[in-house]
Amino acid sequence: MARIELNELSKSFESTHAVRGIDLDIAHGEFVVLVGPSGCGKSTTLRMIAGLEEITDGEIKIGDRVVNHIPPKDRDIAMVFQNYALYPHMTVAENMSFGLRLRRLPAEEIKGRVDEAADILNIAELMSRRPKQLSGGQRQRVAMGRAIVRNPQVFLFDEPLSNLDAMLRVQMRTEIKKIHQRVRTTVVYVTHDQIEAMTLADRVVVMNGGIIEQVATPQEMYEKPATRFVAGFIGSPSMNFVPCQITENGDALAVSFGGDLALKVPADRNGRYRPYLGREMIFGIRPEHLTEQRAHTGEGQEDFGADVVVLEPMGIDTMVFIDIEGTEVCARSTPREAGNVGERMGFTVDMNNMHLIDPDSSVVV
Repeated sequence: MARIELNELSKSFESTHAVRGIDLDIAHGEFVVLVGPSGCGKSTTLRMIAGLEEITDGEIKIGDRVVNHIPPKDRDIAMVFQNYALYPHMTVAENMSFGLRLRRLPAEEIKGRVDEAADILNIAELMSRRPKQLSGGQRQRVAMGRAIVRNPQVFLFDEPLSNLDAMLRVQMRTEIKKIHQRVRTTVVYVTHDQIEAMTLADRVVVMNGGIIEQVATPQEMYEKPATRFVAGFIGSPSMNFVPCQITENGDALAVSFGGDLALKVPADRNGRYRPYLGREMIFGIRPEHLTEQRAHTGEGQEDFGADVVVLEPMGIDTMVFIDIEGTEVCARSTPREAGNVGERMGFTVDMNNMHLIDPDSSVVV
């Protein structure tokens, strides 16, 4: 296992800045997921750690070594790619042992490592097969096995599940998590799928436009996003954003939406939001905190009515879309309580889970 440090790491392709001076510290044995949309710099960052991409500026440390100019084969890392990259003419056992044989390790040690990896990955019965005889999930297990047998300081995963169907991706997420619990090696994992990031990571790194927007545990990222981008990217369905103003009513503050609708701000946030009184702001609320009208279980819950515009039944829940002063908003309802399209429906919003965003800086205040 090894700690990884990225210090002011940058990468430019001529005039295009793919990664813009990022800092990141990854602890021994930690599972860190880099997530973000296409072009955000996550794969470029991973490739720089691997040594497959030259650094424009900054420093990478793996363990106690600065590895900026160390070739990939000498960095003591193992990488699992999106396309498996298995040799079609070799058996599973030969694919998994290939790197060890190149290093001329003793045959007994090679067999021991391969057998152990096969046991961890539950592929012992596949060892004599060739890649064309395997399913996508089995091929991905073999690719992971080839990395595990090397016993590296760091595992690097580059969107390893993106070629699998939805059901198999869910199964493989669970398998990868189990494997990390058994093989406590430092992992850096790249994906564009925020659900994959949230379910796998010890910490999530959200990237956007070559910079890091936020680094946090999955729960902290969900509950306390630092920016509007993070708030909208993490969570499914994504957070609702509605233009608003903070208004005053005696000692209390309210979120006003321009028409008759105004929702009282929880008292413990008055001091925090008072500096934004009268300013144009953005109100953020997740669909699960905007529900069909319910009995209040505590302070900070507000009721209002709105016409149903669209219904999306999801089985256990129904997504109810409404309009708030020209902005489409998604609420989450139990199927039996969801109204019909065009009907008036009562809603309860949990203001304890609201987010107030400065539109100029995009920071959650």
